[in-house]
Amino acid sequence: MLLQAVWDSVLGYSSLLRSPFFPVFFSLSVYLLFCLPFVLLDLLSSRSALVRSFKIQPKSAVSWETMRSCLALSLYNHLVYIFPVTVLHWCWRPVSLPGAAPGLLGLLGGLLSCLLLFDFQYFVWHLLHHKVPWLYRTFHKVHHTHTATSALTTEYSGAWETLCLGFFAAINPFILGCHPLTELAFFVLNIWLSVEDHCGYDLPWATHRLVPGGLYGGAPHHDLHHLKFRSNYAPYFTHWDRLAGTLHRHED
Repeated sequence: MLLQAVWDSVLGYSSLLRSPFFPVFFSLSVYLLFCLPFVLLDLLSSRSALVRSFKIQPKSAVSWETMRSCLALSLYNHLVYIFPVTVLHWCWRPVSLPGAAPGLLGLLGGLLSCLLLFDFQYFVWHLLHHKVPWLYRTFHKVHHTHTATSALTTEYSGAWETLCLGFFAAINPFILGCHPLTELAFFVLNIWLSVEDHCGYDLPWATHRLVPGGLYGGAPHHDLHHLKFRSNYAPYFTHWDRLAGTLHRHED
């Protein structure tokens, strides 16, 4: 009943959800909203020893120029690349909004399935773009401009990488037959985890501290990838790196 009430509220904005402008507006708004608290921490870190104590690379600092360039590239990619693609997708597959909400188990199962599939897809893509020098130089190198991660570096990438990751995120709910509410929830969760991965902070309530058994890498896992380049290719979970022998930790 709770999910139905939530879905009924969402359906009140059905005209917005059906708009070709919605995907870009939604993803950019959610992304910037999730970046904001970490940007504030970055601004405080130079003045607060407490904030600095949570930084994964305590000696690193995020400059205004870094923030500006990252934000500019993200806006550019959304407007020049993501928006035209979402319009084409809107023409090809009109938005369908059923009246009934998904069940709780269906929503949670869909979320986990989408996340695990995205994690696998990105692991393979990421590994290839590091192991094949031409792919790295041509497409992925721009994302490694910054060896110390910060929230706004999350989407500091070229057109090919932006479109590939956007395609994986968009196609997975379709492949798995997810309800539109599950799809929206996956987009929000995926953006949050991606921003948290790049935030540069190891906070007490971070996702990798909530998931037991070292199954989830989180910000320390991905920050080490940016620092060393040759390990930790999966974005979220650690099992693929374990199987490939590419899992490393800061203490290794």
